[in-house]
Amino acid sequence: MDEGEEPGIVAARSFLFVPGDRPDMLAKAAHRAADALIIDLEDAVAPSAKLQARETVATWLTRLTIPAPEIWIRLNHPSDSFEAEMRAVANPRLTGLMIPKVSMPAELERAANLLDDVEIANRMSGGSVRLLPIIETAAGMLRVAELGACRRVSQLMIGELDLSAELGIEPTNEMALLPLRMQVVVASAALGLEPPLGPVSPNFRDLDALRSETQSLASLGFGSRPAIHPAQVPVYNEVFTPSADAVDRARTLVDLYDTALAEGRGAVTDSDGHMVDEAVVRVARRLLARAQADTT
Repeated sequence: MDEGEEPGIVAARSFLFVPGDRPDMLAKAAHRAADALIIDLEDAVAPSAKLQARETVATWLTRLTIPAPEIWIRLNHPSDSFEAEMRAVANPRLTGLMIPKVSMPAELERAANLLDDVEIANRMSGGSVRLLPIIETAAGMLRVAELGACRRVSQLMIGELDLSAELGIEPTNEMALLPLRMQVVVASAALGLEPPLGPVSPNFRDLDALRSETQSLASLGFGSRPAIHPAQVPVYNEVFTPSADAVDRARTLVDLYDTALAEGRGAVTDSDGHMVDEAVVRVARRLLARAQADTT
């Protein structure tokens, strides 16, 4: 990124899961204040209802006339139904596809190749649909950087419930989960992806505890979180929205640094005696970009 250049894509703060076989929930989904929707064809849908869910979602997409947040579809793990699901939900309103339980880059390569054909067949803009792999297997964790480097991948998500079950650890064991979370954060940063989605939380009643937990994830480098209940959405939007004080501080740092550069200096000291260099200002610019995105 060139000096003074603002970051490009800014990730959504909140994603809301919506079962694909629930027309009543789909009808309300765009009004829940989430930055993005995850229309679920996987875990939220019983095996006997998956074909109907696919048809319901396809119809909903074609009839969607109001401005909507980002729309992601969580497909089932690559299987015999994978291509049929992808072709059914192909629509210009689609932001991307979430691929669960990804373990090998070949699975994402197959999805990207299928999307090439689907976009042509549906007269969609080439490369418009993104991929978001969910890292929820031990094999996927070992290859997290390879998965993030695959074509069309813009972001990663950690799926801690399935991952914990496979590893045999308690899903509340923060000490065990921390290094796994950081692998996803580090891979995302190294590859220039959007900050990853944090884990799902079943807690939608104790919102203070949810807020504290989400603030901890934000401090680790996660940029958003998926909600399983609308009550969680305002908490995620709040936590992942920079405060007014943080925005003012970031703007001051950027102005200070830009002035230093104009004077031929590569670093400067702020009013608190802290050094401000390119690395510090990069964080400030990212925060300003998020703040700007949240107001548009």
